[in-house]
Amino acid sequence: MTKQNHTAFDEEAIVKKLRDAGLRPTRQRIALARLLFAQGHRHVTAEELHREATQADMSISLATVYNTLNQFTRAGLLREVIADGSRTFYDTNMDDHFHFYSEKDGRLMDIPADQLVIDKLPPLPEGARIASIDVIVRLTDK
Repeated sequence: MTKQNHTAFDEEAIVKKLRDAGLRPTRQRIALARLLFAQGHRHVTAEELHREATQADMSISLATVYNTLNQFTRAGLLREVIADGSRTFYDTNMDDHFHFYSEKDGRLMDIPADQLVIDKLPPLPEGARIASIDVIVRLTDK
């Protein structure tokens, strides 16, 4: 497969992913989705994605990046992870899993769901069900 065909296939897959999520595949959404999803599972902040877009010669505002990330999150393409009061990550891994957060370097890392056991929860309020459980294990130096 040539690079041109590979690029065309990637764009077709991205357009399908956006449409399947109920989003109109605009030029900017396609470009940001390519940056987000081409590298496999990752955690990215809006500022990091904006920097990547700028380095890729995309003319896009930080506000547009934030709006797009929020649209992708609402559409179920990303998971929002608030690591601390000042940093929000967007996670491309939609499988059940948890996170380590390094306070030293501000890095978020996956913990596979089968490596953490939650064996006791309090009774749920009447009429409620668990939608998800978020666990962030904060790391610091010894």
